[in-house]
Amino acid sequence: MNEIKTLIWKEVTLEWRQKYALSGMLLYVVSTVFVAYLSFSLRRNQLTPIVWNTLFWIIILFTAVNAVAKSFSQERYGRLIYYYSLCSPQAIIISKIIYNSLIMLTLSGIGFGIYSLVMGNPVGDIGLYLLSILLAAIGFASVLTLVAGIASKADNSATLMAVLSFPLILPMLLMTIKLAKNALDGLDWSVSTDEITTLLSIDLIVITLSYLLFPYLWRS
Repeated sequence: MNEIKTLIWKEVTLEWRQKYALSGMLLYVVSTVFVAYLSFSLRRNQLTPIVWNTLFWIIILFTAVNAVAKSFSQERYGRLIYYYSLCSPQAIIISKIIYNSLIMLTLSGIGFGIYSLVMGNPVGDIGLYLLSILLAAIGFASVLTLVAGIASKADNSATLMAVLSFPLILPMLLMTIKLAKNALDGLDWSVSTDEITTLLSIDLIVITLSYLLFPYLWRS
């Protein structure tokens, strides 16, 4: 736990020194929402609740890819060797998953607030919708962190990350959109039990696989 806390603090310190990275992500979210607003303001009555929901999750998905893709690519080879001599690979992958989850929760929360303010808020059950954002943020961060670790071992890491992450992200995204649609319609939480359980299971499976498989990747 001490290793994980130290590594998380290291990530926070590096992010604070390089404020342009987080600022760039916030600018990306705000500008994308603004472009969507301009597009739909020219076609009034075209933004149905289903389109509103789908557009929001597309924005969050691309934000997640841009935010998490740099998890390992920004680490230099000498620094990785230094980490190898100091801490366990399990602590490294768990700390990066936790940190990227916090980043995704922050960006998703800010994005949802701005999106609701600019595009309106047709959500019937805010609590359930926020739960879908929480589960999706953790899931996206976990999957993309593991894939970023795998892709960092290749020369063309950006292309490899896109190829590897798509089949893993797609089922999670579809389930999240379905859960968010239930929240949009204001349905009772009991209707969404299967979606919540599935997303929780996927998150736990990905985190467990990362914990078990990353040491073999780290040794290479």
